[in-house]
Amino acid sequence: MPGPGESETRVEVLSFADLEGWQEDDHAAAFKTFRNTCQDMGDPDWRAVCAYATSNPEPKAFFELLFRPVLIEDTEQALFTGYFEPELNGARERTGRYRYPLYSMPPEAKETDVWYSRRQILDGGLLEGRGLEIAWVDDPVELFFLQIQGSGRVTLPDGDKLRVGYAGANGHTYRSIGAELVRRGTYESHQVSADVIKNWVRRNPEAGRELLFHNPSYVFFREVSDVPADKGPLGAMNRSVTPMRTIAVDPAFVPLGAPVWLEKDGQNPMRRLMVAQDTGSAIKGAQRADIFFGTGDAAGRAAGKLKDPGRMVVLLPIQRAYAMAPDSTL
Repeated sequence: MPGPGESETRVEVLSFADLEGWQEDDHAAAFKTFRNTCQDMGDPDWRAVCAYATSNPEPKAFFELLFRPVLIEDTEQALFTGYFEPELNGARERTGRYRYPLYSMPPEAKETDVWYSRRQILDGGLLEGRGLEIAWVDDPVELFFLQIQGSGRVTLPDGDKLRVGYAGANGHTYRSIGAELVRRGTYESHQVSADVIKNWVRRNPEAGRELLFHNPSYVFFREVSDVPADKGPLGAMNRSVTPMRTIAVDPAFVPLGAPVWLEKDGQNPMRRLMVAQDTGSAIKGAQRADIFFGTGDAAGRAAGKLKDPGRMVVLLPIQRAYAMAPDSTL
């Protein structure tokens, strides 16, 4: 994590009184989500607070006693977006309807920082005939967005669910196709959503295929069907994430597993204690977060509309907080 001496990062220790809406939140819900992953945090100060969490303390008092809110800012404005777990239709075997494969990661892609681009993988047929297919789905556009989300469920013809999770990527930088449509003048920024992009690609099949190639990043999957259907998909900590309590963050600034106080403005303001349990290729910066909305189409529609300002404040163990901002007063 960047230190307080770095010129482009500002760190300030706040008090809980500085957190708008703190008194009104459901701290028990946040505490339950925090305990789901705190056991996997290895640093001594985190191990200490997690050990205390197992004694079933009163949740609000637990956070106020052992943590301090820390505002970490860089040169970028705060931005909150949403993500979800898509549900696609597919099959274990290729058919006339199910023609678009979800691939597991080829061994050689694991051995290099940057592998072939999306265009090279798909147009070059690099993965065909190698037995890397996990499943086949019926919609290449939904498959593209599944790669952006990083995990999802596939409904098989017999009604069973196949859950897949992120296994790795080809190392190319993620490029937003929504931003590209705005750059071209096709849409204004406020008009762009996942549904708008999907509809444009489907109305313009040739140009749409080229638009998808604008993003050279390509994501590989692994089957995680052992995760119960009533649990969320696995996040970056290899634990199920929780709707409306999990956020994806940039771990260069926010430790995975840390509680994060969210003050999202815009439409439907949100003041809520979240837990940083996930990451994403498009989530970069100290004030950048992606809120997990849940599974399915309704969650997808809500997540796709979210693009709001605000601020987020990381809760850190007391000694770690003051070590980051040594000029602050205990």
